[in-house]
Amino acid sequence: MSDGNILLTVLSVILQVFALTIGLYYFFVGLAGFLPIKDKHKQITNKNHKFALLVAAHNEEQVISNMVKSLQELDYPEEFYDIYVIADNCTDNTAKIARDAGAIVYERTDAQKRGKGYALEWMFERLYEMGDKYDYVSIFDADNLVDKNFLKAMNKKANQGFKVVQGFLDSKNPYDSWITASYSYCFWNNNRTFQLSRYKLGLSCELSGTGFIIALDTLKKLGWGATCLTEDMEFTMKLSLNGEKVAFAYDAKIYDEKPLTLAQSWRQRVRWMQGHWDVASRYFWKLIKKGFKERRFSCIDCATYLVQPIRIIALAVITFFAYVETFGGDVGFLQTSDFAMSIFPSWIWQAIVVVQLLYVPFVVSYERRELKLNMIWYYLGYMLYNFTWAPISLVGCFKKNDTEWSHTKHTRIISMKELQVKNK
Repeated sequence: MSDGNILLTVLSVILQVFALTIGLYYFFVGLAGFLPIKDKHKQITNKNHKFALLVAAHNEEQVISNMVKSLQELDYPEEFYDIYVIADNCTDNTAKIARDAGAIVYERTDAQKRGKGYALEWMFERLYEMGDKYDYVSIFDADNLVDKNFLKAMNKKANQGFKVVQGFLDSKNPYDSWITASYSYCFWNNNRTFQLSRYKLGLSCELSGTGFIIALDTLKKLGWGATCLTEDMEFTMKLSLNGEKVAFAYDAKIYDEKPLTLAQSWRQRVRWMQGHWDVASRYFWKLIKKGFKERRFSCIDCATYLVQPIRIIALAVITFFAYVETFGGDVGFLQTSDFAMSIFPSWIWQAIVVVQLLYVPFVVSYERRELKLNMIWYYLGYMLYNFTWAPISLVGCFKKNDTEWSHTKHTRIISMKELQVKNK
């Protein structure tokens, strides 16, 4: 065996062990989302907390009105919440439309500090100046629609003593295209096998960018400081390092608009991966050190989430090695005749493929209690969607220091009433 083949065999072994270990960990943790584990958290207060609902908006004149209206229709005493829209660097009629819809609008202009993280930090300072007017702040995007029971469900978690809670992130346009369906499958799966499972196991859930609440006293104590391209992930890791866990409110639903085309999706996910690599480079070792030193498994669990892009790339490399070994032929100095790709029996990888093919459809049908014919066609697109994560992860790695914020344009105009009809 040549030196080159020895090196590649060692690399293949390392990648296989890494990918299989992380994959099995996520699989078994995810099973908790289906188990009848009772919520052990008891109600410690019985009050209607006061909420400041913040909607971050940049040139969102087409969708902002329906978002504000959905918040006005919340089944929660109106004297206990206010709706604020942050019109951030807007060059359209977002601010006027939001005011006309009934929101309190703050306009911000800063050509240097652009992006949602900076806009939120700016608005938080204005809330601090209001003293004790609010107990919690809730964050939304302008393209969202919010279920009427959202604040009731969040108030219940607040009365259980939780300081940070993520809601159930759903889709308002799941079947507009194969791309929106792919996003929706991912989020439905994530709600059940990532968020709910971790909540049941007492680990920290992840903030998802929208539809979450933070106690004002916690925000003041820790400070926001999350201004990268994935401010939600950054603040999740900051919370974990400071001993705060993110809870999950399954009944607090938010409907998010998913991109329609592969090009839009590509740009958005590259931005996510840029932020992911950035956060991982700054928080991974801190979380590992904190987790082992203070025996906080939730910190270690958060750290495993940060290595997801590496696992995606590892699986892509393993797939390439398997292809070369299976179909033969030499690739550069790699001679397949004496290259040992797999250290595990072939049936293990075959079983993994079968489980992956069946797992997401099972979760989606379990979560949605529906099985539509078009879901089969869209699932084929979902498999292609998953393959695109490998190049996206690589691009994100190389561009992780590029912090230029890019806006995803939202055009899917749909009201909460129309969405309720669609979901019947």
